[in-house]
Amino acid sequence: MGAGHDHGHALPRDATGTAAAAHRGRLRIALSLTATVLVAEVVGGFLTDSLALFADAGHMATDAVGITMALLAIHFANRPSSERRTFGYARAEILAALANCLLLFGVGGFVLYEAVQRLVTPAEVAGGPTILFGAIGLVANVVSLAVLMRGQKESLNVRGAFLEVMADALGSAAVIVSAVVVTTTGWERADPVASLFIGLMIVPRTWRLLREALDVLLESAPKDVDIAEVRTHILDLPGVEGLHDLHVWTITSGLPVLSAHVVVSQEVLDSVGHEKLLHELQSCLGDHFDVAHCTFQLEPGGHAEHEAGLCF
Repeated sequence: MGAGHDHGHALPRDATGTAAAAHRGRLRIALSLTATVLVAEVVGGFLTDSLALFADAGHMATDAVGITMALLAIHFANRPSSERRTFGYARAEILAALANCLLLFGVGGFVLYEAVQRLVTPAEVAGGPTILFGAIGLVANVVSLAVLMRGQKESLNVRGAFLEVMADALGSAAVIVSAVVVTTTGWERADPVASLFIGLMIVPRTWRLLREALDVLLESAPKDVDIAEVRTHILDLPGVEGLHDLHVWTITSGLPVLSAHVVVSQEVLDSVGHEKLLHELQSCLGDHFDVAHCTFQLEPGGHAEHEAGLCF
């Protein structure tokens, strides 16, 4: 007495299924730009002895690893499902986002520690070359942000990459500002101050991404789905007497699912039939909520007590 249904209100995906897969090419472009700037900033850091450049390069390295993990996760997430893994490897995308968060926290902590050391013992920084390398990083980050803008609304993995690149863009701007200050005023502590700024802006964005990833892993209801409203819509359908075991969760970005046991009067079941009732339920949710996959079990009154006696 159950049925599943897929409707066309989910976020865009390619034929393989996950939201991030549709933006694989954008992630590859961002990875290429990130790797290029990473090399440039490492070289620039050695040439100028700028901690801010090294800090931004460290964040770039984390970005490169994170985007690489995102691409690998897309590959595994789109492998076909099996008898043992009925949803395939879709959760690999969320695990990659979680690992990305841990890397970001590590880089942020290291940058903050080194910045404090430089504040205590300032180092001489070559301002002019630092400005040049910072400008290269800023331009590349702005291009990457434009490339990832659309995908970050549809996938946690792409959003993670987008937030990292955004932080890098701000970091590159901080590098430029600090180098200008060093060049014009000779105040060497401007470099570790910029590094502190870069480290501090990493943490809150990473924390938000971590919470979203954990919500998916803990099978919390999607933020844009109001469970009380879903319950009301179902209970308002003619013939529906009750509802229990209502669950809404997310498999991976862009793939919310719902399951519920719907109690229907025996008279309505006999007169209307299961198929029509299922169509009405699916139409009701499809018109009001963005749920990719719905599974309903229709049952007559009293069946829930029977289930309670059989299930442990």
